[in-house]
Amino acid sequence: MNFIGRKEELTRIRDMLNTRDQSVALLYGRRRAGKTELLQKAMHDSGLRGIYYECRESSEASNTEALSEIISDVFGIPGLSFSSFPLALKFLFEQATTEPLIVIIDEYPFLRNVVAGCDSELQVLIDTYRNTSSLKLFLSGSYIETMKQLMSYDNPLYGRADVKIDLQPMDYFESSLFYPSFSPEDKVRLYSVFGGIPYYNQMISEKKSVRQNLIDLLVKRGATLENEVDIYLQGELSKLENANEAFSAIAKGKSRFSDILSQSHIESSSALSAVLDRLTRMGVVEKLAPINDPSNKRKTGYYIADNMTLFHYKYLFRYSSQRAVMDPDVFFDRYIASDFEEQFVPKQFEVICKQYLIRQNRTGNPEEPFWAIGKYYYDLPAERRNGEFDVVTEDDRGYTFYEVKFRKAPVTAEMVREEIEQVNATGLNCYRYAFFSRSGFAGDVPEDIIKIELKDLYTKP
Repeated sequence: MNFIGRKEELTRIRDMLNTRDQSVALLYGRRRAGKTELLQKAMHDSGLRGIYYECRESSEASNTEALSEIISDVFGIPGLSFSSFPLALKFLFEQATTEPLIVIIDEYPFLRNVVAGCDSELQVLIDTYRNTSSLKLFLSGSYIETMKQLMSYDNPLYGRADVKIDLQPMDYFESSLFYPSFSPEDKVRLYSVFGGIPYYNQMISEKKSVRQNLIDLLVKRGATLENEVDIYLQGELSKLENANEAFSAIAKGKSRFSDILSQSHIESSSALSAVLDRLTRMGVVEKLAPINDPSNKRKTGYYIADNMTLFHYKYLFRYSSQRAVMDPDVFFDRYIASDFEEQFVPKQFEVICKQYLIRQNRTGNPEEPFWAIGKYYYDLPAERRNGEFDVVTEDDRGYTFYEVKFRKAPVTAEMVREEIEQVNATGLNCYRYAFFSRSGFAGDVPEDIIKIELKDLYTKP
């Protein structure tokens, strides 16, 4: 398969490789995000001699022996052997004094666990060869918290990294490049489940329907990606009980801290706070406050940010007993199909529309660039009701309200009028209104309304 996406990250890495000076880069991101493929693509395209080594969860001696074999092969020096990993690295730094050399140390956290003073040893080599070597060193890892520690003030490697890349999942547009033959509607459905993780997206078959892809990859017993969510979480968390409770509550629509606590069986608010903080740092949960009251903790909500994790807890984990004894097609029709189409995908479509707006904003396309996007909270004490508008932007002129419709019928002028009246009734003062529509627009929708059709999201990068 051809390499897809990651243009911005590739550009940053190539800029680093095009310099003659020694450089160090830290690349980190969640498991399956495509770190290895990105680094290998950059190394291959550079034309420079390169060493790629993936650290093992084994002893220093084992890692040193494995790296020694790679160095022997790359430099054509049979039988080359080093007594320690730092000495093997020193050899590479020395070689880079006579020619540019790329060295990629993948899953670096494994190495830190077995090499005493690993960060300090590396810091000494970086400083020693700073002005004489042309080494391009990449340290990569999936354990995000460990990798971020390398940038902390009290770490020996503090200040040594010239480039830092936090490799996030791809957005909806880049993800769709993995399955270009699907319709825009089906691209939305696929992204709603598989998100922006390249490893998942490359497994989608364009010869199958969305339904069949979901069944084959996730729903049926022994599905290819059946255990992906559990494996990822187990790699990051020592215990899953509280995480399972929090995820289950959020997947049922609970977002406020107090609601999650009451819905779950987590024993205390401190325990819930600890697990939500950890899941937020991992990037699988996001903590969102309304853009019109960002400091109000009572209005802050927690949401599952990883699409497959949300699908897993909303359908597979919740109905695991039924799934174990039912035919996968029957299970899909009974527990997934209707809710997926009527609730799950339309909600995820809102996320896609936000990403579209951000893409447009970054390229300077909007007439008035916005500096905030998110939910808008309203409170009407006299009417004893409150709520949120899910997609609102704020710029120097004020607020723009976006209504997102993933429905078969087109948006009509009457629907537009009713939505605007409802918005005005809450006191939200917008200077502009916009509508996203899966099925286009019908009737005399006013000219001053921004109209965005589904096809626009996939034709305007």
